[in-house]
Amino acid sequence: MTRRSIGLDFGTTNSVVALGADGGSEMVSFAGPQGTDAVFRSALCFWHEDSAKGGLASEAGPWAIAEYLEYPEDSRFLQSFKTVAASASFETASVFEKRFRFEDLGRLFLDRMVGHAGGRLDDRPARIVVGRPVEYAGGRPDPALARQRYDAMFGGFCPEIHYVYEPLGAAYSFAARLTEPATILVADFGGGTSDFSVVRVAAAGEAPRCRPLGHAGVGIAGDRLDYRILDRLVLPMLGKGGQYRSFDKLLEIPRSWFTDFADWSRLALMRNRKTLAELDRLRRAAVDGEAIGRMIAVIEHELGYPLYDAVGRTKRALSVADRAGFQFEGGGVRIETEVTRETFEGWIADDVAIMAATVDKALAQAQIEPGAIDRVFLTGGTSLVPRIRRIFTDRFGEDKIETGNELTSIAHGLALIGMEEDVATWAS
Repeated sequence: MTRRSIGLDFGTTNSVVALGADGGSEMVSFAGPQGTDAVFRSALCFWHEDSAKGGLASEAGPWAIAEYLEYPEDSRFLQSFKTVAASASFETASVFEKRFRFEDLGRLFLDRMVGHAGGRLDDRPARIVVGRPVEYAGGRPDPALARQRYDAMFGGFCPEIHYVYEPLGAAYSFAARLTEPATILVADFGGGTSDFSVVRVAAAGEAPRCRPLGHAGVGIAGDRLDYRILDRLVLPMLGKGGQYRSFDKLLEIPRSWFTDFADWSRLALMRNRKTLAELDRLRRAAVDGEAIGRMIAVIEHELGYPLYDAVGRTKRALSVADRAGFQFEGGGVRIETEVTRETFEGWIADDVAIMAATVDKALAQAQIEPGAIDRVFLTGGTSLVPRIRRIFTDRFGEDKIETGNELTSIAHGLALIGMEEDVATWAS
Protein backbone atom coordinates (compact mmCIF):
# COMPACT_ATOMS: atom_id res chain seq x y z
CA MET A 1 0.00 0.00 0.00
CA THR A 2 1.29 3.45 -0.88
CA ARG A 3 1.65 5.59 2.22
CA ARG A 4 1.94 9.33 1.67
CA SER A 5 3.36 11.84 4.09
CA ILE A 6 4.66 15.38 4.27
CA GLY A 7 8.01 16.20 5.80
CA LEU A 8 8.35 19.87 6.74
CA ASP A 9 11.59 21.48 7.83
CA PHE A 10 10.27 24.77 9.20
CA GLY A 11 13.54 26.61 9.62
CA THR A 12 14.66 29.90 11.12
CA THR A 13 16.05 31.09 7.79
CA ASN A 14 14.64 28.67 5.22
CA SER A 15 11.81 26.14 5.03
CA VAL A 16 11.72 22.99 2.90
CA VAL A 17 8.89 20.53 2.19
CA ALA A 18 9.14 16.94 0.92
CA LEU A 19 6.42 14.50 -0.11
CA GLY A 20 6.87 10.84 0.78
CA ALA A 21 5.28 8.01 -1.20
CA ASP A 22 6.18 4.49 -2.44
CA GLY A 23 9.20 4.33 -0.16
CA GLY A 24 10.80 7.50 -1.56
CA SER A 25 10.78 11.22 -0.92
CA GLU A 26 10.56 14.12 -3.36
CA MET A 27 11.15 17.80 -2.75
CA VAL A 28 8.37 20.30 -3.40
CA SER A 29 9.46 23.25 -5.54
CA PHE A 30 8.01 26.70 -5.02
CA ALA A 31 7.44 29.44 -7.55
CA GLY A 32 9.40 32.63 -7.02
CA PRO A 33 10.18 35.88 -8.84
CA GLN A 34 13.50 34.41 -10.01
CA GLY A 35 12.19 30.91 -10.82
CA THR A 36 11.39 27.78 -8.83
CA ASP A 37 13.34 26.47 -5.87
CA ALA A 38 12.91 23.80 -3.21
CA VAL A 39 14.09 26.27 -0.54
CA PHE A 40 11.42 28.72 0.65
CA ARG A 41 12.67 31.66 2.71
CA SER A 42 11.06 31.81 6.18
CA ALA A 43 9.98 35.42 5.76
CA LEU A 44 6.80 37.51 5.67
CA CYS A 45 6.10 40.95 4.25
CA PHE A 46 3.05 43.11 5.00
CA TRP A 47 1.70 46.22 3.27
CA HIS A 48 -1.50 48.23 3.11
CA GLU A 49 -3.86 47.34 0.28
CA ASP A 50 -7.52 48.38 0.16
CA SER A 51 -8.63 45.23 -1.67
CA ALA A 52 -7.05 42.89 0.90
CA LYS A 53 -8.98 41.49 3.85
CA GLY A 54 -8.70 43.98 6.69
CA GLY A 55 -6.75 46.31 4.40
CA LEU A 56 -3.47 44.49 5.05
CA ALA A 57 -1.90 42.31 2.35
CA SER A 58 0.95 39.88 2.89
CA GLU A 59 3.39 37.60 1.12
CA ALA A 60 5.93 34.97 2.15
CA GLY A 61 9.20 33.46 0.99
CA PRO A 62 10.96 34.98 -2.04
CA TRP A 63 7.79 36.91 -2.87
CA ALA A 64 8.03 38.64 0.52
CA ILE A 65 11.60 39.66 -0.24
CA ALA A 66 10.65 40.95 -3.70
CA GLU A 67 7.76 42.99 -2.30
CA TYR A 68 9.95 44.46 0.42
CA LEU A 69 12.77 45.39 -1.98
CA GLU A 70 10.31 47.19 -4.26
CA TYR A 71 8.60 49.19 -1.50
CA PRO A 72 10.81 49.03 1.62
CA GLU A 73 9.45 52.10 3.38
CA ASP A 74 5.81 51.15 2.83
CA SER A 75 6.12 47.58 4.09
CA ARG A 76 6.98 45.56 7.18
CA PHE A 77 9.39 42.69 6.65
CA LEU A 78 9.67 39.84 9.19
CA GLN A 79 12.01 36.89 9.14
CA SER A 80 13.48 34.48 11.67
CA PHE A 81 10.19 34.58 13.59
CA LYS A 82 10.72 30.93 14.52
CA THR A 83 13.26 32.12 17.11
CA VAL A 84 10.47 33.37 19.39
CA ALA A 85 8.44 30.12 19.32
CA ALA A 86 9.59 29.11 22.81
CA SER A 87 9.81 32.62 24.26
CA ALA A 88 7.29 33.47 26.97
CA SER A 89 8.26 37.14 26.69
CA PHE A 90 6.97 37.25 23.12
CA GLU A 91 3.23 37.73 23.03
CA THR A 92 2.41 39.55 19.80
CA ALA A 93 4.16 41.34 16.95
CA SER A 94 2.82 44.76 16.00
CA VAL A 95 2.53 45.10 12.23
CA PHE A 96 1.10 48.49 11.32
CA GLU A 97 -2.21 48.69 13.23
CA LYS A 98 -2.55 44.92 13.79
CA ARG A 99 -1.06 42.53 16.30
CA PHE A 100 -0.08 38.96 15.40
CA ARG A 101 0.59 36.02 17.69
CA PHE A 102 3.27 33.52 16.72
CA GLU A 103 0.67 31.05 15.47
CA ASP A 104 -1.01 33.80 13.41
CA LEU A 105 2.28 34.47 11.63
CA GLY A 106 2.87 30.74 11.25
CA ARG A 107 -0.52 30.00 9.71
CA LEU A 108 -0.17 32.94 7.35
CA PHE A 109 3.27 31.72 6.31
CA LEU A 110 1.96 28.19 5.66
CA ASP A 111 -0.97 29.50 3.64
CA ARG A 112 1.29 31.55 1.37
CA MET A 113 3.78 28.69 1.03
CA VAL A 114 1.00 26.32 -0.09
CA GLY A 115 -0.15 28.92 -2.59
CA HIS A 116 3.27 28.96 -4.25
CA ALA A 117 3.64 25.16 -4.41
CA GLY A 118 1.96 24.82 -7.79
CA GLY A 119 -0.92 22.77 -6.38
CA ARG A 120 1.31 20.02 -4.97
CA LEU A 121 0.18 20.75 -1.41
CA ASP A 122 -3.51 21.24 -2.17
CA ASP A 123 -4.41 17.55 -1.78
CA ARG A 124 -2.56 16.87 1.43
CA PRO A 125 -2.07 13.43 3.00
CA ALA A 126 -3.28 12.67 6.50
CA ARG A 127 0.17 12.76 8.10
CA ILE A 128 2.74 15.51 8.46
CA VAL A 129 6.08 15.19 10.25
CA VAL A 130 7.46 18.54 11.36
CA GLY A 131 11.05 19.03 12.40
CA ARG A 132 11.81 20.63 15.76
CA PRO A 133 15.12 21.59 17.34
CA VAL A 134 16.56 19.57 20.20
CA GLU A 135 16.84 22.84 22.12
CA TYR A 136 14.83 25.90 21.13
CA ALA A 137 16.43 29.30 20.65
CA GLY A 138 16.20 31.98 23.32
CA GLY A 139 17.51 32.74 26.78
CA ARG A 140 14.93 30.68 28.69
CA PRO A 141 13.13 28.61 26.07
CA ASP A 142 9.88 26.93 27.09
CA PRO A 143 9.44 23.70 25.04
CA ALA A 144 5.83 23.27 26.22
CA LEU A 145 4.95 26.76 24.99
CA ALA A 146 6.66 26.07 21.66
CA ARG A 147 4.64 22.85 21.28
CA GLN A 148 1.43 24.72 22.05
CA ARG A 149 2.22 27.33 19.43
CA TYR A 150 3.29 24.72 16.86
CA ASP A 151 0.04 22.82 17.43
CA ALA A 152 -1.92 26.02 16.79
CA MET A 153 0.18 26.78 13.72
CA PHE A 154 -0.10 23.34 12.10
CA GLY A 155 -3.56 22.42 13.36
CA GLY A 156 -5.79 21.99 10.33
CA PHE A 157 -2.85 21.54 7.95
CA CYS A 158 -2.98 17.75 8.30
CA PRO A 159 -5.11 15.59 10.64
CA GLU A 160 -2.10 13.73 12.06
CA ILE A 161 0.92 15.76 13.23
CA HIS A 162 4.20 14.38 14.55
CA TYR A 163 7.24 16.33 15.71
CA VAL A 164 10.71 14.84 15.22
CA TYR A 165 14.13 16.23 16.12
CA GLU A 166 15.59 17.91 13.05
CA PRO A 167 18.92 16.03 13.14
CA LEU A 168 16.98 12.74 13.22
CA GLY A 169 15.35 13.74 9.96
CA ALA A 170 18.79 14.38 8.50
CA ALA A 171 20.00 11.04 9.91
CA TYR A 172 17.20 9.16 8.19
CA SER A 173 18.02 10.92 4.93
CA PHE A 174 21.73 10.12 5.26
CA ALA A 175 20.96 6.48 6.12
CA ALA A 176 19.52 6.07 2.61
CA ARG A 177 23.11 6.38 1.33
CA LEU A 178 24.42 3.57 3.53
CA THR A 179 24.35 -0.16 2.86
CA GLU A 180 26.42 -1.30 5.85
CA PRO A 181 25.62 -0.85 9.57
CA ALA A 182 27.11 2.30 11.05
CA THR A 183 27.00 4.54 14.10
CA ILE A 184 26.62 8.09 12.87
CA LEU A 185 26.73 11.56 14.38
CA VAL A 186 24.49 14.10 12.69
CA ALA A 187 25.26 17.78 13.20
CA ASP A 188 22.53 20.14 12.02
CA PHE A 189 23.41 23.83 11.99
CA GLY A 190 20.44 26.09 11.31
CA GLY A 191 19.88 29.80 11.72
CA GLY A 192 18.80 29.71 15.36
CA THR A 193 19.94 26.39 16.81
CA SER A 194 22.68 23.76 16.45
CA ASP A 195 21.48 20.22 17.11
CA PHE A 196 23.29 16.91 17.34
CA SER A 197 22.06 13.32 17.29
CA VAL A 198 23.87 10.00 17.54
CA VAL A 199 22.06 7.28 15.59
CA ARG A 200 22.71 3.60 14.99
CA VAL A 201 21.94 2.66 11.38
CA ALA A 202 21.22 -0.98 10.60
CA ALA A 203 22.05 -2.72 7.33
CA ALA A 204 19.81 -1.97 4.36
CA GLY A 205 16.58 -3.95 4.58
CA GLU A 206 16.67 -4.40 8.34
CA ALA A 207 14.08 -2.84 10.62
CA PRO A 208 14.18 -0.56 12.38
CA ARG A 209 16.69 1.05 10.02
CA CYS A 210 17.65 3.80 12.45
CA ARG A 211 17.79 3.78 16.23
CA PRO A 212 18.42 7.08 18.09
CA LEU A 213 21.02 6.84 20.86
CA GLY A 214 21.45 10.39 22.15
CA HIS A 215 20.80 14.06 21.43
CA ALA A 216 21.94 17.53 22.47
CA GLY A 217 21.34 21.03 21.21
CA VAL A 218 22.12 24.69 21.84
CA GLY A 219 20.52 27.97 20.79
CA ILE A 220 23.65 29.15 18.96
CA ALA A 221 23.92 28.88 15.18
CA GLY A 222 24.15 30.92 11.99
CA ASP A 223 22.34 33.98 13.32
CA ARG A 224 24.80 34.22 16.22
CA LEU A 225 27.74 34.17 13.81
CA ASP A 226 26.06 36.92 11.79
CA TYR A 227 25.65 38.90 14.99
CA ARG A 228 29.40 38.76 15.65
CA ILE A 229 30.07 40.48 12.31
CA LEU A 230 27.32 43.04 12.90
CA ASP A 231 28.55 43.72 16.43
CA ARG A 232 32.13 44.41 15.36
CA LEU A 233 31.58 46.26 12.09
CA VAL A 234 28.22 48.03 12.29
CA LEU A 235 26.91 48.60 15.81
CA PRO A 236 29.80 50.88 16.92
CA MET A 237 28.79 53.25 14.09
CA LEU A 238 25.24 53.25 15.44
CA GLY A 239 26.22 54.28 18.95
CA LYS A 240 27.13 51.05 20.74
CA GLY A 241 29.71 51.78 23.43
CA GLY A 242 28.83 55.48 23.39
CA GLN A 243 27.49 57.68 26.17
CA TYR A 244 24.55 59.97 26.83
CA ARG A 245 23.99 62.82 29.29
CA SER A 246 21.64 62.37 32.22
CA PHE A 247 21.60 65.56 34.33
CA ASP A 248 25.26 66.00 35.31
CA LYS A 249 26.32 62.42 34.57
CA LEU A 250 27.58 60.61 31.50
CA LEU A 251 26.12 57.10 31.23
CA GLU A 252 26.66 54.30 28.75
CA ILE A 253 23.91 54.02 26.17
CA PRO A 254 21.77 51.02 27.23
CA ARG A 255 22.88 47.92 25.38
CA SER A 256 19.29 46.73 25.07
CA TRP A 257 18.88 49.03 22.07
CA PHE A 258 21.60 47.19 20.21
CA THR A 259 20.39 43.78 21.37
CA ASP A 260 17.02 44.52 19.77
CA PHE A 261 18.60 45.98 16.64
CA ALA A 262 20.76 42.88 16.17
CA ASP A 263 17.81 40.48 16.48
CA TRP A 264 15.76 40.02 13.32
CA SER A 265 12.67 39.11 15.33
CA ARG A 266 12.85 42.50 17.07
CA LEU A 267 14.50 44.80 14.52
CA ALA A 268 11.55 44.75 12.13
CA LEU A 269 9.24 45.73 15.01
CA MET A 270 11.30 48.76 16.10
CA ARG A 271 9.71 50.88 13.40
CA ASN A 272 6.87 52.22 15.53
CA ARG A 273 6.07 55.67 16.84
CA LYS A 274 6.94 54.96 20.49
CA THR A 275 10.32 53.38 19.81
CA LEU A 276 11.38 56.02 17.31
CA ALA A 277 10.38 58.80 19.73
CA GLU A 278 12.47 57.21 22.49
CA LEU A 279 15.42 56.89 20.13
CA ASP A 280 15.09 60.53 19.13
CA ARG A 281 15.25 61.58 22.80
CA LEU A 282 18.33 59.41 23.16
CA ARG A 283 19.85 61.05 20.06
CA ARG A 284 19.46 64.50 21.60
CA ALA A 285 21.08 63.37 24.86
CA ALA A 286 23.90 61.33 23.30
CA VAL A 287 27.45 62.60 23.14
CA ASP A 288 27.55 61.35 19.55
CA GLY A 289 24.01 62.09 18.44
CA GLU A 290 24.87 61.43 14.81
CA ALA A 291 25.51 57.75 15.58
CA ILE A 292 22.05 57.33 17.09
CA GLY A 293 20.70 59.27 14.12
CA ARG A 294 22.17 56.64 11.82
CA MET A 295 20.40 53.89 13.78
CA ILE A 296 17.12 55.78 13.47
CA ALA A 297 17.65 56.16 9.72
CA VAL A 298 18.27 52.44 9.23
CA ILE A 299 15.06 51.65 11.13
CA GLU A 300 12.94 54.34 9.44
CA HIS A 301 14.09 53.37 5.94
CA GLU A 302 13.60 49.64 6.56
CA LEU A 303 17.24 48.85 5.81
CA GLY A 304 17.47 45.79 8.04
CA TYR A 305 17.28 43.32 5.19
CA PRO A 306 20.10 44.80 3.05
CA LEU A 307 22.21 45.22 6.18
CA TYR A 308 21.85 41.58 7.18
CA ASP A 309 22.25 40.53 3.56
CA ALA A 310 25.65 42.26 3.54
CA VAL A 311 26.58 40.41 6.74
CA GLY A 312 25.52 37.07 5.25
CA ARG A 313 27.48 37.65 2.06
CA THR A 314 30.61 38.34 4.06
CA LYS A 315 30.17 35.19 6.15
CA ARG A 316 29.65 33.05 3.06
CA ALA A 317 32.65 34.60 1.33
CA LEU A 318 34.84 33.78 4.33
CA SER A 319 33.81 30.13 3.96
CA VAL A 320 35.68 29.93 0.65
CA ALA A 321 38.38 32.60 0.99
CA ASP A 322 40.88 33.78 3.59
CA ARG A 323 39.56 37.34 3.43
CA ALA A 324 36.40 39.06 2.26
CA GLY A 325 35.06 42.55 1.79
CA PHE A 326 32.15 43.97 3.77
CA GLN A 327 30.12 46.68 2.07
CA PHE A 328 26.97 48.42 3.22
CA GLU A 329 25.54 51.84 2.51
CA GLY A 330 22.24 53.29 3.61
CA GLY A 331 20.65 55.50 6.22
CA GLY A 332 23.77 57.63 6.53
CA VAL A 333 25.87 54.58 7.30
CA ARG A 334 28.65 53.66 4.90
CA ILE A 335 30.97 50.78 5.69
CA GLU A 336 33.53 49.41 3.29
CA THR A 337 36.19 47.28 4.89
CA GLU A 338 37.90 43.92 4.72
CA VAL A 339 37.70 41.05 7.19
CA THR A 340 40.08 38.11 7.39
CA ARG A 341 38.94 34.60 8.20
CA GLU A 342 41.35 34.57 11.12
CA THR A 343 39.72 37.69 12.59
CA PHE A 344 36.23 36.28 12.10
CA GLU A 345 37.23 33.02 13.77
CA GLY A 346 38.45 35.01 16.75
CA TRP A 347 35.06 36.72 17.00
CA ILE A 348 33.18 33.40 17.04
CA ALA A 349 35.64 31.45 19.23
CA ASP A 350 33.38 31.40 22.30
CA ASP A 351 30.39 30.27 20.23
CA VAL A 352 32.41 27.47 18.63
CA ALA A 353 33.56 26.29 22.07
CA ILE A 354 29.93 26.02 23.23
CA MET A 355 28.98 24.08 20.09
CA ALA A 356 31.90 21.68 20.63
CA ALA A 357 30.85 21.12 24.25
CA THR A 358 27.32 20.35 23.06
CA VAL A 359 28.68 17.68 20.73
CA ASP A 360 30.31 16.12 23.81
CA LYS A 361 26.92 16.13 25.55
CA ALA A 362 25.33 14.22 22.67
CA LEU A 363 28.11 11.62 22.77
CA ALA A 364 27.83 11.32 26.56
CA GLN A 365 24.07 10.83 26.42
CA ALA A 366 24.55 8.13 23.78
CA GLN A 367 27.33 6.58 25.90
CA ILE A 368 29.55 6.60 22.82
CA GLU A 369 33.25 7.43 22.58
CA PRO A 370 34.40 9.53 19.60
CA GLY A 371 36.28 6.55 18.19
CA ALA A 372 33.03 4.56 17.93
CA ILE A 373 31.54 7.03 15.44
CA ASP A 374 31.78 5.63 11.90
CA ARG A 375 30.40 8.62 9.99
CA VAL A 376 29.73 12.29 10.74
CA PHE A 377 27.04 13.94 8.62
CA LEU A 378 27.12 17.74 8.58
CA THR A 379 24.01 19.56 7.38
CA GLY A 380 22.62 23.09 7.41
CA GLY A 381 24.14 26.17 5.83
CA THR A 382 26.39 27.02 8.78
CA SER A 383 28.10 23.62 8.46
CA LEU A 384 29.96 25.17 5.50
CA VAL A 385 31.86 27.57 7.80
CA PRO A 386 35.43 26.15 7.97
CA ARG A 387 35.84 26.73 11.71
CA ILE A 388 32.60 24.83 12.39
CA ARG A 389 33.75 21.95 10.20
CA ARG A 390 37.05 21.77 12.15
CA ILE A 391 35.11 20.87 15.32
CA PHE A 392 34.53 17.51 13.64
CA THR A 393 37.64 17.00 11.53
CA ASP A 394 39.85 17.57 14.58
CA ARG A 395 37.86 15.11 16.65
CA PHE A 396 36.81 12.41 14.19
CA GLY A 397 39.13 12.81 11.21
CA GLU A 398 38.52 14.20 7.74
CA ASP A 399 37.82 10.78 6.25
CA LYS A 400 34.67 10.33 8.38
CA ILE A 401 33.03 13.61 7.37
CA GLU A 402 30.08 13.50 4.97
CA THR A 403 28.13 16.45 3.56
CA GLY A 404 25.59 17.21 0.86
CA ASN A 405 22.02 18.46 0.51
CA GLU A 406 22.72 20.89 3.32
CA LEU A 407 19.36 22.65 3.00
CA THR A 408 17.06 19.75 2.02
CA SER A 409 18.22 16.66 3.92
CA ILE A 410 16.02 17.23 6.97
CA ALA A 411 12.75 17.53 5.03
CA HIS A 412 13.71 14.50 2.92
CA GLY A 413 14.28 12.38 6.03
CA LEU A 414 11.14 13.63 7.79
CA ALA A 415 9.02 12.55 4.83
CA LEU A 416 10.64 9.10 4.92
CA ILE A 417 9.96 8.81 8.66
CA GLY A 418 6.35 9.78 7.94
CA MET A 419 5.92 6.60 5.90
CA GLU A 420 7.01 4.32 8.74
CA GLU A 421 4.34 2.34 10.58
CA ASP A 422 5.91 3.24 13.94
CA VAL A 423 6.42 6.96 13.25
CA ALA A 424 5.30 7.75 16.81
CA THR A 425 8.47 6.12 18.16
CA TRP A 426 10.50 8.88 16.48
CA ALA A 427 8.35 11.69 17.81
CA SER A 428 9.74 14.10 20.38
